[in-house]
Amino acid sequence: MHGRGRADGDGYEGQWSTDLEQHAFGEYSFAVIQANQAMEDFSQVEVGHNATFVGVYDGHGGREAAWFVREHLFNNLIRFAQEREGLISEQILRNAFTETEQGFIYFAREALKHIPNIYSIGSCCLVGIIWNRRLFVANLGDSRAVLGRANPRNLSKVIAQPLTNDHNASMMEVRRDLQLDHPEDPNIVVRDEHGVWRVKGIIQISRSIGDLYLKSSEFDIDDPNFPRFRLTEPINKPVLRSDPTVQSRDIETTDRFIVFASDGLWDNLSDQKAIDIVQKNPRSVSFHLISFRFPSIIRFLKFKSISVIRELRRD
Repeated sequence: MHGRGRADGDGYEGQWSTDLEQHAFGEYSFAVIQANQAMEDFSQVEVGHNATFVGVYDGHGGREAAWFVREHLFNNLIRFAQEREGLISEQILRNAFTETEQGFIYFAREALKHIPNIYSIGSCCLVGIIWNRRLFVANLGDSRAVLGRANPRNLSKVIAQPLTNDHNASMMEVRRDLQLDHPEDPNIVVRDEHGVWRVKGIIQISRSIGDLYLKSSEFDIDDPNFPRFRLTEPINKPVLRSDPTVQSRDIETTDRFIVFASDGLWDNLSDQKAIDIVQKNPRSVSFHLISFRFPSIIRFLKFKSISVIRELRRD
């Protein structure tokens, strides 16, 4: 695969969107919307002759983790694939995530003297790959990929089908898993004063790249300038995980498009509403998605990225 489309936080302000561009299996577009002063999110599309790669990296606490993922995850994937004669598989995708997390750990150790809060910086990570007519999706955190599929009984009706599960403490199954993994810790998930479930009372997501202070006591934050991230007791085992949920499936004739987006979209649009907007606005897809939510929630959002892959068709 060779990169032909990339969007990130470098130099962009407010909101913007791209026209539809070609990829190996159809068309794609980008849109981004910025609400916070600091841009923390990155995204990319890499296009090859028989493959397309989409990444949405929703940073928090700083931009370094999302930037690091953008710079290294795709390259790690390519390296592992080349070692297997160009093969893409679920395991190779997992290996690329593991290598990226390990690389960020090394980077964070070296960067600590320049970025004192580096251990509290992390990123959600959503990846989609179309390779030889097969779709792979991997996810850490609460970004989401949703497929638009034609109803076999009514091909003009497109139905939303989630391709990922949110790793967010608001989900009952996520809280249950955390409690099962940490039976000795009554505060592994707590509700804050606003009624929001948070891991250790701090963060909503349960999986990420980075957030090292919640993965090993080596990365405890003692700096009084960052009291929010100081834990009352050292952790004995990782609180957050860095292994993605991965699934793959063949592309089917009823598949129409996929929306890849960070949580800023899904917090304000249902899966089906987003799919309906794409279906009704085929030539200005991403612009209409962000325009729909712009008036009411811009001030609550970070730099959010939306990628839309259209026309997943089989010859």
